[in-house]
Amino acid sequence: MAESLENRRNYISYSVLINGLEVNAVYRRESIEGIFLPLLRKLTKMQKEKDDRVLALLAAPPGAGKSTLLSFLEKLALEDELSGDVQIIGMDGFHRRQAYLVSHTVVRDGEEIPMSRIKGAPATFDLEKLTDRLKRVAAGENCGWPIYDRRLHDPVDDVITVNGNIVLLEGNYLLLDVPGWRELRTYADYTVLIRADEELLRRRLTDRKAMGMASYDEAERFVEFSDMKNVRTCLEKSGDADLILRMTGDGEYEIIKT
Repeated sequence: MAESLENRRNYISYSVLINGLEVNAVYRRESIEGIFLPLLRKLTKMQKEKDDRVLALLAAPPGAGKSTLLSFLEKLALEDELSGDVQIIGMDGFHRRQAYLVSHTVVRDGEEIPMSRIKGAPATFDLEKLTDRLKRVAAGENCGWPIYDRRLHDPVDDVITVNGNIVLLEGNYLLLDVPGWRELRTYADYTVLIRADEELLRRRLTDRKAMGMASYDEAERFVEFSDMKNVRTCLEKSGDADLILRMTGDGEYEIIKT
């Protein structure tokens, strides 16, 4: 992952490679001073008071910019003398393997289809394995953590070693208020939820998908069948959080609850 910062008077332009694609984001200094730095410093204070690892969960629907934001927070923490180092990890490494997804089925809109066609939905993650690994991280253990390899289309275990004092885990479904998933929050010291307008997310997802597809219409059809179901699951079934942000139309964030 490579990143760069461009300082301007009222904002910072941030570029980072995520999954092989260059992503550009602009964050207002108002957001940095009013949301991001206070969050980092709060987690730092919690860690010092606990004198042990602090685990925070950040959940957001697809298209809400969470991977870019967390990459920025990680870099921001390194540059802020009042913030401790933050280690960022994701839940994508807990996708079920492709062989499992093509050999198991699920019913979607009355049709029985391979799970591979809804890859990225909650059912396509190994929740049991995620829960077990999360317990170890929350207990302060230094342990391996998987990543999802988009070239292999499969997870690869123990690529990352979780050893930070402040660990921030991101994922779409970490705060779902449904059986199995809702238990994840019990291992967290702090939770963050990002909300956004459904149509804004549809547009952002379609624009992103169109970069790798033959036509914009094809991207729209793919997003409607695959991504928007997951978007609605996040928007409608995510529970409460200690900090709730909303993505605005310009890709920025504002506080709903703190």
